[in-house]
Amino acid sequence: MRPKPMRVLLIVVAAACCGCATTGATPRPFPVPGGRPAETLPASLPNGGVTPTTTLPIRTTGYEISGTALSLRGKPYRTGGTDPNGFDCSGLVRYVFAQHGVTVPRTVSEQYRAGGEVAATELAAGDLVFFSTSGAGASHVGIVVGGDSFVHAPTSSGVVRVDRLGGAYWATRFLGARRIF
Repeated sequence: MRPKPMRVLLIVVAAACCGCATTGATPRPFPVPGGRPAETLPASLPNGGVTPTTTLPIRTTGYEISGTALSLRGKPYRTGGTDPNGFDCSGLVRYVFAQHGVTVPRTVSEQYRAGGEVAATELAAGDLVFFSTSGAGASHVGIVVGGDSFVHAPTSSGVVRVDRLGGAYWATRFLGARRIF
């Protein structure tokens, strides 16, 4: 039995109307590096050095941060390095966070003052751990992976690697931890 032309026309019109209806929702912005959506800062915020194109992550987890850091294992150490061609410790931290739309200061001492303090017993993936390896104060930084492990760019091995916070060398030089996000 063939459907009547009027019935076919009604079905086509009904389908077209339902498929084209708008919900009135505001479309989400395009994602930032790392796959998360971002939102542009409203123009009403005080400038304070922020440009209209600055984006903030809507959601970033410590596991995303540490996963990015882990993906860089084996990259060479380079004094002053800030990219996969070579990293120093604070350059690695800055690069990893930037991949998730989070800006952190460039130097170890500035990073040590950023974010909020975290007790050693409360460390989570993505937290920054600081060490005093040369003189007083923070001189080395790494990113907590989870458990007792952290990723960093030490000069001793010449590559980005994972070490244990409880290891003899690092445990005696641990200075503190900060949570950036």
